[in-house]
Amino acid sequence: MSLLPLHLLGSPVLRQRSAEIGAPDDEVRRLVDDLFETMDAARGVGLAANQIGVARRVAVVDADEDRFEMIDPVILESEGRAAAEEGCLSIPEIYGEVSRPERIVLEASDRHGNRYRKEATGLKARAIQHELDHLDGILFLDHLSLVKRQILLARYRREHKDDTSYLKEVQPESARSD
Repeated sequence: MSLLPLHLLGSPVLRQRSAEIGAPDDEVRRLVDDLFETMDAARGVGLAANQIGVARRVAVVDADEDRFEMIDPVILESEGRAAAEEGCLSIPEIYGEVSRPERIVLEASDRHGNRYRKEATGLKARAIQHELDHLDGILFLDHLSLVKRQILLARYRREHKDDTSYLKEVQPESARSD
């Protein structure tokens, strides 16, 4: 497993639609392991492959005591609406209230190629939808009003004006002092 740098807002891969996987091979299984390790070290609840620079339809989630990978995921059903604050590991320290379906049914494959269905509500449903958006090149900011999006983007640019890269190194948990 490898701890990989996160791609930040402005990185072109975050706006790409990720390619289908089909049958997972050893490379995809390593990618899943890398996603889990990077997500855990970054203290996230989800992470999509394009957030580490790989435009493939793979994401991981760890929410509501359920930890799973999603390969070639599809939402089959959705109902209701709920608004809640969201953030993103690729847009650090920026948050906005996003309205999403409250309940979903997901179909995806696991690392062994087994298709499964999962019903989700609450944080888990929100995390799944957030990561599937990433796989389609959509950011949570795209769900906000134009005015709110412009305010948050201006703040992000101001706070990151000296950044010279679209990459952020993730520190292993053992190396953090907090």
